[in-house]
Amino acid sequence: MKQFFSAALALVCTAVLAQSPAPLPTQRLRGSLESLEGNTLVMKERSGEVLRLVLDDKLSISEVLPIALSAIQPGSFVGSAALPGADGILRALEVLVFPEAARGSGEGHYPWDLQPGSTMTNATVADVVAQAQGQLLTLRYKDGEKTLIVPDGVPIVTFKPADRSLLVVGAKILVTAQLRDGQPTALRVLAGRNGFAPPM
Repeated sequence: MKQFFSAALALVCTAVLAQSPAPLPTQRLRGSLESLEGNTLVMKERSGEVLRLVLDDKLSISEVLPIALSAIQPGSFVGSAALPGADGILRALEVLVFPEAARGSGEGHYPWDLQPGSTMTNATVADVVAQAQGQLLTLRYKDGEKTLIVPDGVPIVTFKPADRSLLVVGAKILVTAQLRDGQPTALRVLAGRNGFAPPM
């Protein structure tokens, strides 16, 4: 099992011994679905490791689907995994346009694990300017502002509620997992249809 889960267990034990309540850490797992039988999901993680996860009773499933770049408008609430440039401008690896009901989710700018050194910015689009190298976005969140370049060809996606019928063998998935009672547990699954991979 992934080293993360052992590390997570150690963190939990330390928190208990210190009598200091702390939320259990979560981990994002990216890969493809190997099987789904009853309450057990088996996935092949991008590292090549095969993982077995118990499904949480309140498991959330969402379909991630591609949309047009034109969906990014001033006022849109977006999330973008990106790599920071030497000039301080972020270069998008993907952009998620949140449904209105999810506006404000995870607002801010923080490290992300899509690629080494990548960040995530969840913010409101204040301005959109077309440039030769792509769209230039001004993103504003409660504690600051970032400038983001969205190069041509970068995946633009959104998500919508789905059910277990989306979780077919071979589906590309992004799982939010947590150690529960010593077992890796899937709390949320984002999946693409017909081989589409959630790019975040």
